[in-house]
Amino acid sequence: MELIDTHCHLTSDELAADLDAVLARSQREGVSEWITIGTDLEHSHDAVALAQRIEGLVAAVGLHPHDAKHLTGACMETLQHLAGHPEVVAIGETGLDYHYEFSSRKEQIEAFERHLALAATEKLPVVIHTREAYDDTLAVLDQFRDRLNRVVLHCFSGNAEEAGKALDRGFYLSFTGVVTFKNAHEIRAAARIVPLEHLMVETDCPYMSPVPMRKQRINEPALLIHTARFLAELREMDLAEFAHRTTENARRFFALERVAKRGDGFKKPSV
Repeated sequence: MELIDTHCHLTSDELAADLDAVLARSQREGVSEWITIGTDLEHSHDAVALAQRIEGLVAAVGLHPHDAKHLTGACMETLQHLAGHPEVVAIGETGLDYHYEFSSRKEQIEAFERHLALAATEKLPVVIHTREAYDDTLAVLDQFRDRLNRVVLHCFSGNAEEAGKALDRGFYLSFTGVVTFKNAHEIRAAARIVPLEHLMVETDCPYMSPVPMRKQRINEPALLIHTARFLAELREMDLAEFAHRTTENARRFFALERVAKRGDGFKKPSV
């Protein structure tokens, strides 16, 4: 069985300090490929550097909506340069977050539009973060719908109606360990209706460890197996078949077969 963690933050301080051990544990659980996601320029640079060094790891580059106020013309030039690396498979995460509004709504929308324009120019898929801004997120995406390659709403936390709006647009939905939480009834209802060919799984680590590991403070790719098992049971599927199908979805969405790998790569553990 093989799984791909389609959204993780391996450059975060919590994971980067012991990354070899993190990846070894991941591989022992069958999670043997990773998409590490940029949230600012520093982490986007670091994500590309990791992808150039580690076998099975690729990157996405972008600024989280929290940091939209920092997006200058120079920043966009840097992101465009990073997007040209063969190890970069997506733009993001980008989107809108009205929960904290660390950046104003106007700044977030402008940054979101610039990320989508970059994705269209580079012909790369986009990884979307949306929190308490669903209608505005869809409205901005609709402006670019004919120009975008593929779109995934990561860490999907909406209800079945909201899932339907995304699916009507041909988007993918990706689920984290949040779907395993006791009070996540609406998220589970959404997960049941997503056509299997539009469903992916992720950890969003180091955040939100799934049940039964929720008390583990730091989430990591190895724990993806718990989310995958939960979703397979929710959809009344064999776990191996669920893993195979969602892995194929990730390969298709991120066009992983076209990624040219460089460097010696991470050597799989012998245990």
